Amino acid sequence: MDSKKTSLLSFAIGAPIGCLGGLIGLGGAEFRLPFLLKTFNKPAKRAVALNMLISLITVLSAIYFRMNNFDISIILPQILLMVAIIVGSTTGAYYGIGISTKISDVLFKKVLLILLLVMGLLLISESFITLGSMGITFSNLYMELIVAVLCGVLIGIISSLLGVAGGEVIIPILILIFGIDVKLAGTMSLIISLPTMVVGITRHTRNKMYSVKSELTSLVVPMGIASIIGASIGAFLVVYAPSELLKIILGALLIFTSIKLFTEKE
Repeated sequence: MDSKKTSLLSFAIGAPIGCLGGLIGLGGAEFRLPFLLKTFNKPAKRAVALNMLISLITVLSAIYFRMNNFDISIILPQILLMVAIIVGSTTGAYYGIGISTKISDVLFKKVLLILLLVMGLLLISESFITLGSMGITFSNLYMELIVAVLCGVLIGIISSLLGVAGGEVIIPILILIFGIDVKLAGTMSLIISLPTMVVGITRHTRNKMYSVKSELTSLVVPMGIASIIGASIGAFLVVYAPSELLKIILGALLIFTSIKLFTEKE
């Protein structure tokens, strides 16, 4: 595929996925990864690295556009919780990428596709968690923060292995364990994911995953620009769109895609 066709296709794929970032509070990497593997024929480890770079652009854009329609003050009481999760997630991301470099490409691809399947199930499950705040009653603040750090480690490992922002994991954790409202959880998940992705991108850079300049210019840049445009549209539609139904549909598509990729012959 020549660079011009790659750029156009990257832009066309990036825009709707970026829209999801602004609409739901996701980086959209779960839906981008199958395209990187299948459409652009990237090796699994390189696809994950490129995915994370584009996810960072999408998440930054989604945060910016969502904040324009969001009362930032309601996040302030959750700062300590967010910091604890970030401490765990950055640690998990660091060691998760270390693990990924030590396994074969074939095994790594199988791990990716299984995680995609799980992400699809989580996305569908999360669409039903809309009945107000749930959460666990912790005996004290220290116990809550310890649990937050452990949850963060899990988030970081999954994020590093898939190259994702991790919203499908972060949002259910915030709602089910910490009793955060679903709308607030979407914005918090975007903020929490930022340091995790920065750690991941730093390690991928050290592993020379961004050494092919043509991939950056013809794939990452156009898909990143499209993601910014899509995120602005998604943030505008967040008040109007039936996001819960959208999550069910997208989760089902993700499961279908992961099964199809998993059953294909190498």
